[in-house]
Amino acid sequence: MSYLKFDKNLMINLEQSLPKEMLRTNQAGAYHCTSIVGCNTRKQHGLLVIPIEGKGYRPHVLLSSLDETVIQHGAPFNLGIHRYRGGVYSPNGHKYIREFDCENVPRMTYRVGGVILTKEKVFISKENRILIRYTLVEAHSPTILQFRPFLAFRDVNELCVANDNLNKDITEVNNGVSACLYQGQPTLYMQFNRKPEWVNDPNWYNGIEYVKDLERGVPYSEDLWVPGYFQISIKKGESIIFSAGISEVSPRSLNKMYEAELESRTPRSSFFNCLKNSAKQFYLSDGSDQYMLSGYPWGKILARNTFMSLPGNTLAINHRNDFEKIMGTALKALKNFIENGEKSDKIDGIDLPDIPLWAIWAIQQYCKSFGKEETVKRYGADVAEIINYIIDNGHPNLSVDPETGLLSTTGTSYPVSWMNSTIDGHPVIPRSGYLVEFNGLYYNALMFGVELLGETAKYKKMVARWQSLADKMKQPFIDTFLNDYGYLYDYVDNNFASPEVRPNMVIAIGLDHSPLDRRQRKGVLDVATRELLTPKGLRTLSPKSYGYRPFYLGSPTDRELALHQGPARPWLMGFYADAYLKVFGFSGVGYIDRMMIGFEDEMSQGCIGSLSQLYDANPPFMGRGAISHATNVAEVLRTNRNLKKFDL
Repeated sequence: MSYLKFDKNLMINLEQSLPKEMLRTNQAGAYHCTSIVGCNTRKQHGLLVIPIEGKGYRPHVLLSSLDETVIQHGAPFNLGIHRYRGGVYSPNGHKYIREFDCENVPRMTYRVGGVILTKEKVFISKENRILIRYTLVEAHSPTILQFRPFLAFRDVNELCVANDNLNKDITEVNNGVSACLYQGQPTLYMQFNRKPEWVNDPNWYNGIEYVKDLERGVPYSEDLWVPGYFQISIKKGESIIFSAGISEVSPRSLNKMYEAELESRTPRSSFFNCLKNSAKQFYLSDGSDQYMLSGYPWGKILARNTFMSLPGNTLAINHRNDFEKIMGTALKALKNFIENGEKSDKIDGIDLPDIPLWAIWAIQQYCKSFGKEETVKRYGADVAEIINYIIDNGHPNLSVDPETGLLSTTGTSYPVSWMNSTIDGHPVIPRSGYLVEFNGLYYNALMFGVELLGETAKYKKMVARWQSLADKMKQPFIDTFLNDYGYLYDYVDNNFASPEVRPNMVIAIGLDHSPLDRRQRKGVLDVATRELLTPKGLRTLSPKSYGYRPFYLGSPTDRELALHQGPARPWLMGFYADAYLKVFGFSGVGYIDRMMIGFEDEMSQGCIGSLSQLYDANPPFMGRGAISHATNVAEVLRTNRNLKKFDL
């Protein structure tokens, strides 16, 4: 039985099937995303969405969808589905679905009278091309298929409006046609592995609605251009392949291309395999450089998310080479900022104050996988440079207190930590001064530097200095953050200590090196367990705190206010698990393993096979935000790997 399989009863019930989404990528910035019934519910959905170089590499929806129609005895049965004004769904192709299986590739099975038709989709790796294979499994009479392409040619965050400025020209190519609606956009080639008939039938399809955008309180209706349709006959047992890409392809190569791509896939046959596939979808190759996307469908290349998600999305699935490539690209950008003060054109936020700290943490995870000798050889000089940069106050928004040794930053004007929600440019949570996770990461970085380079002669003086600074800040950390209630203040700014119970304290106690002893860690862990833990990760704020907003709903402003005021984040479970296992050792393995069940349940929810950006903090803990998020997938994978180390 397939791990990700949905039957007729679920598929024809739009209330159950529309919230479930599927995502496929090519690891070069392009993707295909829609609901599992094929009805686009977000403006970011599309059959072929690619980044365009001349548009700042912004993703653009070229081919929104492809409506299939089965014709028998002259009667058409349209398998497509769109939502139009007033909440009307037309055509109602979902009623013909008998099964959706997503183990190897997305595979839809339709039944129309005596016709059984399967549809399978694959995205070609590192190429802006999607292939769809249609197989006529059963038919009792001659069958014709029609294919009607819905074209958008727009930015993923914009909407198309019927206009007279588009280029309506259709050019015949080998076994298909090509089109380019607007100047400056690539040409879309739509071809088959055997020759179809093309029928010009140009029309605007007006008032297509995206229900997810409607729910989010943002513009949600657009018009799509359909220039005509393909028509092709098909016999029982025969397969035809449709290709959509930005370059012309030889029709003879499509079968071989499809089969080769199919062989390279890891089946989504288990919880681990689902997350492994999801992790690889965040890889982004750009020539010689490789990056990590923060998520889909509106993710960017973010410095913090890159370092935070890198160990889990590479090392935890045995992709060492990808770790080294992505780390190499990210370190190059970070060192360029350290040495020249220059920001990166492609990696956003490389100048934020906690980036050097997260970079050290990521290298520390590499060290745990491949040992000191290999880490010193590859990253030793980088670790030394980054640590010295921090302690010498090289960063414009990081300062080491000469008396306490604690690290401070200013976050009143713009957000400096991962809790970065803003309204009108101002941080919703103005965390400033001594931030608990900054100082936890700083202490950990110093001690990791000592551990890594302590036996290397040329770093002897540096290491002694790092050890001294770590010793110096240990007691001030406890005095500053640990309160009488047993948990850690979130941040301390001058005479103000934020009493809110937030998960940043769990990061501080989950690191390999912490100023707190085992008893103190347990006290913090107890508070986090009581007030922050959910089946989907840790809440961003305790329900006992003022301003608690458990549901990520409403207008853009409402959602921004709620973003870090309650909703749970799965990635925080990684640090919670680290802390729990450090406190309880082997006896805590069963408990953490049981907590993983909450994430396995999500494999058939939301974006199937992946994890959403955040989850409501109260039952039923619905997934919200980006449908697939790199840090969440990464930390669940890293926790899964850490649990295996305890296996007897």
